[in-house]
Amino acid sequence: MNSDLKKINKVKKNSRSSTNKPKFVERLIKINRVSKVTKGGKKLSFRAIVVIGDENGKVGVGVAKADDVVNAFKKAKADGHKNLIELPITKSLSIPHDVIGQFGACKVIMRPSIEGSGVIAGGAVRIVLEVAGVKNVIAKQLGSNNLLNNARASICALQNLTTKSQVAKKRDLNLK
Repeated sequence: MNSDLKKINKVKKNSRSSTNKPKFVERLIKINRVSKVTKGGKKLSFRAIVVIGDENGKVGVGVAKADDVVNAFKKAKADGHKNLIELPITKSLSIPHDVIGQFGACKVIMRPSIEGSGVIAGGAVRIVLEVAGVKNVIAKQLGSNNLLNNARASICALQNLTTKSQVAKKRDLNLK
């Protein structure tokens, strides 16, 4: 297992070497060993959950399965690139307003915080917020403790964020 993690670190270093593309940060949430029962016996594979982002308002969650850890990580990273979302970040590196996200039995509540307070969150929600570039926020996860569902609930919450100018445009108002 340690040799697989060393291979993953090599993959991370190689993917960051290109200069013309925006730099994305990958963070591994969890690797599970999963099995499928067939008539020939149990077939083992690995499932990787990866969060990818540019630490400047873009973030995505990727999930993939493969026969070995390195391929599962690569496939999950590619899936995270496909699912990138963009979110508004304030000048104090926080979120614009309170927001709630739900996915499955998970519920995530996020509130903006004062500058210097840091990311006060646990588990997968903390990883998603850090990779997105949010530095000052308070988050609470309610319901299930499933890491994948909590990561997806936090993505749902971040998708619901709007700025004042977006709300004014939607209501046909002038922002003064």
